[in-house]
Amino acid sequence: MQDNTVILTTLNEAWAAPNSIIDLFLESFRIGERTRWLLNHLVIVSLDQKAFSRYYLRMMWRRIDFLRSVLEMGYNFVFTDADVMWFRDPFPHFHPDADFQIACDHFSGRSDDIENKPNGGFKFVRSNYRSIEFYKFWHSAHKLYTGLHDQDVLNRIKNDSFITEMGLQLRFLDTTYFGGFCEPSEDITQVCTMHANCCFGLNSKLHDLRLLLEDWRFFLSLPPGSNTFGWRVPQNCSLDVLFLDVQQPEPPRTKILNA
Repeated sequence: MQDNTVILTTLNEAWAAPNSIIDLFLESFRIGERTRWLLNHLVIVSLDQKAFSRYYLRMMWRRIDFLRSVLEMGYNFVFTDADVMWFRDPFPHFHPDADFQIACDHFSGRSDDIENKPNGGFKFVRSNYRSIEFYKFWHSAHKLYTGLHDQDVLNRIKNDSFITEMGLQLRFLDTTYFGGFCEPSEDITQVCTMHANCCFGLNSKLHDLRLLLEDWRFFLSLPPGSNTFGWRVPQNCSLDVLFLDVQQPEPPRTKILNA
């Protein structure tokens, strides 16, 4: 892109298999509204499956360090997990004054609320001194919080005085536009991305992502002037991470309201 922004994702062997996650990820760009052009700016970073399986945490922290190096080269980046489906161009909904902005498992309603629950699977970071120093701090913090995932460490350092003093502009992305299975966007006419978070097991993830793409295609087939509400997902994916022991009713297929 003209402003030195790239879109990055990482891939392992299982997600790269035929008819697996990467195919659904790329398909979402092709069937999204004005998203196909973004594929020209997508960089896929391959991870070795054996190393990934055996040293998962180490690979996650190597990813954080890699993203720091991207910033040091002068590139802004959108990092997206490959199980994030892209339905609309997200760039108009990014905060113009933020250095680091990240999607949420749960969004409180305020982009500056430090109590939001961030999810590292989707973030937009601008290259500058503050963001580079933040990534160095984030990476070094894993030595203090040994055995924790990068996202869990972020939750512990997000209100650290070091971040406040450096002046990092941190924002959390609204699930209306950047939804997920933890907290699906309630407005299909506004949603930009949907993430298969709060989901355990590759087969469950694949099932619900395929269902998600079917719902999107159904929405696109509706006549102009129609409005829809309701995803069929999550279905096989679990919400136990956020709603322990709560039985979740299955949402309706679709509700159609004629404008």
